Amino acid sequence: MIYCDTSYLVRLYLDEPGADVVRELCCRNEVASSVHAKAEVPAALHRSWREGRTRSDGFPELIAQFQTDLASGGIHWLSLIDSLLDGMVEHFASMPQSIYLRAADALHLACAAEHGFQEVYSNDRHFLTAAPLFGLKGINIIGKENPQ
Repeated sequence: MIYCDTSYLVRLYLDEPGADVVRELCCRNEVASSVHAKAEVPAALHRSWREGRTRSDGFPELIAQFQTDLASGGIHWLSLIDSLLDGMVEHFASMPQSIYLRAADALHLACAAEHGFQEVYSNDRHFLTAAPLFGLKGINIIGKENPQ
């Protein structure tokens, strides 16, 4: 099983750079992600529509596909337990000043670590830079010929 952040999950729905290799990776593996991505993915789909990167008539289809995928259980949604959330203060307190990390990405990293993952997949450079602070190896297959 692999852990994917929202930047990879969105590529299952949008034809963004790297979508083909991400889809191939996700088809070959069981995929897990934090439960909060259930809100992040439709928000990203809506943003794409709002910014005109998705056809108006295509947006309802994307949302319907995401709802179908939610119902089918194709992604293992991992819980955010209270101890994980309580520990976020300590994670941020110990980070170097130079680290830029959004709260949602920190939740992904903490969730992956809490659930025993060693690696996380993303193409977000800030996410990948912060991954080792959570004991994780960040992997980005976008732009590489042979996805893992």
